Amino acid sequence: MARIAGVDLPKQKKVFIGLTYIYGIGQHTSLDILTKANIDPNKKILDLTEEEVANIRAIMTADLKVEGALRSEVQQNIKRLMDIGTYRGLRHRKGLPVRGQRTKTNSRTRKGKKRTVAGKKKPGLK
Repeated sequence: MARIAGVDLPKQKKVFIGLTYIYGIGQHTSLDILTKANIDPNKKILDLTEEEVANIRAIMTADLKVEGALRSEVQQNIKRLMDIGTYRGLRHRKGLPVRGQRTKTNSRTRKGKKRTVAGKKKPGLK
């Protein structure tokens, strides 16, 4: 089993898909890494040699910020927005959608489980 950037990659997947299990690497970046390393993207992770895995590791550490370093950078950016009081920072602080989505009906992912407000009655009903 190949272990790159602290992540165990699934053995049966193709290399270019398996690399996407690492936070910060998508399919396009994965293909770029494999092109630089001269590795066939359709090869299974199980078939990689130790030399190829080391080559992928070397390219990633030289060119990319992934996993813990990337996560901490993203968190610092969000914290900076909250500290300076930007609109986006306030939305992060309140736990609401940040990028202009509607909140009257949807946005349950950000707002959490629906909470019913008690004591509200529609006017005109007896």
